[in-house]
Amino acid sequence: MSMNGIDISRWQAGINLAAVPCEFVVIKATEGTTYVNPYCDQHFRQAAELGKKLGVYHFAGGGNAAAEAEYFVRNIRGYIGKAILVLDFEIQNMANGAVWSKQWLDRVYELTRVKPLIYMSNYMANHLDWNAVASAGYPLWNAYYYAYGTPMGYNPDAPLPQKLGPWGGALLYQYTSEGRLPGYNGYLDLDVFYGDSGDWDRYAREEGSVEPPLPDPVPQPQPTITYRIKRGDTLSKIAVRYGTTVAVLAQLNGIANPNRIYVGQVIRIPVDSSGPVQPTYYVVKRGDTLSGIAARFGTTYQRLMQLNGIRNPNLIYVGQRLRIN
Repeated sequence: MSMNGIDISRWQAGINLAAVPCEFVVIKATEGTTYVNPYCDQHFRQAAELGKKLGVYHFAGGGNAAAEAEYFVRNIRGYIGKAILVLDFEIQNMANGAVWSKQWLDRVYELTRVKPLIYMSNYMANHLDWNAVASAGYPLWNAYYYAYGTPMGYNPDAPLPQKLGPWGGALLYQYTSEGRLPGYNGYLDLDVFYGDSGDWDRYAREEGSVEPPLPDPVPQPQPTITYRIKRGDTLSKIAVRYGTTVAVLAQLNGIANPNRIYVGQVIRIPVDSSGPVQPTYYVVKRGDTLSGIAARFGTTYQRLMQLNGIRNPNLIYVGQRLRIN
């Protein structure tokens, strides 16, 4: 399970997140103790309204670690519990960079009760001693451009480097800065998150907080129609035609053996209308991506892969006819 997304800063000031396919957005919020990204809140609000998963990051300035942590928290106070928190550490020549980073991470955790992630290049992950950071439970966001110089779309199977410092793995992976996605005329950083939306929420949630309990569902009568079995029918064909499953039909009609139905038999089918589900199809055009098509039709690229027998979400072609529902 994984999610595709982007990270942005003021350099993407005019981006329209409604037009760009992404499941999550990580936004630069602050740098040092003097800079706030003027577009952060605008991007955050738009992404939130679109239902995207969110993150905000601080670009390390190398000053007083606690002061930078406090500056970050002051400026993202309204996002706590709604977004993952990240330290972007890119100071190449800082010998005590790992110690500095842990001080920043510890202070943010103390102030927010949210465990931040730390972003760094793969070189940096193997250049300094990060054992204390990894053992304290701060996850890694690794950056490594495995095909530098090659523009690309999403690749959730982008190869991670073998060496990832003491972490041995990564929670997030930025695999290109030359991403090209529909809806934006320029390069984007592309990332894969190794988890689902629930996992993302758990990393964003304050420690000790719990998900609000769902109200007990109110039982509702199951709407059904009747159908008379015809020659050539099978329970699986009927299930596909009406957008249900063999198991549901068997249970609803007390059928012990789904392979034993007979012509003239009347069964009940759980539907909201009196007709079968009409599938929707889409023909792939130049510039399309599977995630972009999924976003356009309010579904997921994983569902499109399942419906169309697609093994690699990055391999679709112009003129291909895709079933949407």
